[in-house]
Parts: sequence; C-alpha cells; structure tokens
Amino acid sequence: QVQLGESGGGLVQPGGSLRLSCATSGFTFSSSGVNWARQAPGKQREWVASISSGGSTNYVDSVKGRFTISRDNAKNTVYLQLNSLKPEDTAVYYCNTARGGFLYWGQGTQVTVSS
Repeated sequence: QVQLGESGGGLVQPGGSLRLSCATSGFTFSSSGVNWARQAPGKQREWVASISSGGSTNYVDSVKGRFTISRDNAKNTVYLQLNSLKPEDTAVYYCNTARGGFLYWGQGTQVTVSS
C-alpha cells in the first residue's frame, strides 16, 4: 500500500536550516508528483511546495527563495530544504501524493523555529 514517512524536523533558531525527508513506498515513485504541506497551531493546513515527476517545482510565495524541494528517484524520497527559517515557519510538515483519486499523507514532522 501507499506509504509516506516524514523525518528531519526539530528545534532550530531563527535564520537556521533543516532538511526534511519524505520516504515513500507502495507506488511508482518516479512517475509521481509529491507535495509538502504544513499546519501551524490554530491554523489550516497549507500547501508549501510541489515537485512533479519530471522535476518541475512550485512554491507558496511565503517560502520562495528560502525552501527548496527536490527528489531522489533511486531512494524513492523527496526532500524539503528549509533555509533562513522564521518563527512563522513553525508547523507540522507533511508530505502527500495523489493516487487513484485519493490523497495519501504521511504522519508529519514537527518544525519549531524559536530562540
């Protein structure tokens, strides 16, 4: 079955960096797009970034120039590099992929940006 698992979150100071990973299994990763989303306390979940099967990327305006999404088809893994982190980036970060009309989600990884 389709499975996604995020890792790499943690506590970081403002201006710091983290790299999140989304390990996947159960589907043909190389032909699939994958997305990152986040949910801050008391807020709705929001889309952050996407990468297509061909490597095209898109970002929400608030993270452009600071976050980079990438993929490694040999490892069935998508990454999200978070640079120049701000307190407002604090959230649980999730990856997801759409298969057969369903949207599959991982369990999320917590990112906390605080001094």
